[in-house]
Amino acid sequence: MNAKNQPVSGNDLARFSGPNTFMRLPSVNDLKGLDVCVLGVPMDIGTSWRSGTRFGPKQVRSESAMIRPYNIQTGAAPFDSLQVADIGDLAINTFSLSESLRIIAESYDAILKYDVMPVAIGGDHSITLPILRAIAKRHGPVALVHVDAHADVNDEMFGMRETHGTVFRRAYEEELIIPQKVYQVGLRGTGYAATDFTEAQGWGFQQWQASELWHRPLDTLGAEIRRDIGDAPVYITYDIDSLDPAYAPGTGTPEIGGLTTPQALQLIRGLRGLNIVGCDLVEVSPPYDTSGNTALTAANILFELLCILPGVAYR
Repeated sequence: MNAKNQPVSGNDLARFSGPNTFMRLPSVNDLKGLDVCVLGVPMDIGTSWRSGTRFGPKQVRSESAMIRPYNIQTGAAPFDSLQVADIGDLAINTFSLSESLRIIAESYDAILKYDVMPVAIGGDHSITLPILRAIAKRHGPVALVHVDAHADVNDEMFGMRETHGTVFRRAYEEELIIPQKVYQVGLRGTGYAATDFTEAQGWGFQQWQASELWHRPLDTLGAEIRRDIGDAPVYITYDIDSLDPAYAPGTGTPEIGGLTTPQALQLIRGLRGLNIVGCDLVEVSPPYDTSGNTALTAANILFELLCILPGVAYR
């Protein structure tokens, strides 16, 4: 049995030093033999309010140095059974959104030629559309767990049809996702009309507004979603603005009244057992994250996602 990559231990090298990879895992260029690859998509040209998510991958990686490889609460030890490495950042075109989306899709096409699961660090939420295009080529339409303050189902923004607020309308129109197996959790805030949310319900999307979830443990919701999805391939996209800005202020479009970090952990842990084929964490904006807490939270959410991937060992 080949030895699995392990994060550099804080007992071997101080956590404030060493490689700036996710959890200080090895950095590789060759995807052969990997089960999971972590990659950054440093882009914010698809955002509509506060920029800065281009710095997200670097900051999330930096804060991830604090995370140890064993999940004490759940017993998950993802690096014992999965070969994981950081493959760096995609070389997007920072002057062109359309060109960047093309680069992301083509990069994912190349990644998915290998038997590897991609885990992306954004970047704004527009990165998820080209990712889903590539995922659907490989797996067909997928179920979707979308944790976010916003439904992201606008038809267009400033005349543009591909932005961080139009992702899931395009994904629905292009049949990249299974509408009856789309679960949007944490929606809230203000809108332009009731149809900002309700139109997608008509497509089959299932939605939970954050106010319905206040003071409620979310492990049962995670279990309900897992049961409904069954064996279908599923993509998980986690927008950090799903959390209340008290927990995650460093994001481009904050909305008050959001989820708590314990709820985030409960929800993700409740999804264990899904046939996950990819995931992402988006919308961390370090310029609005002066303490680093948002990026630290994001890094831990990514670790929790690694902990529920198929094949993870539990001690």
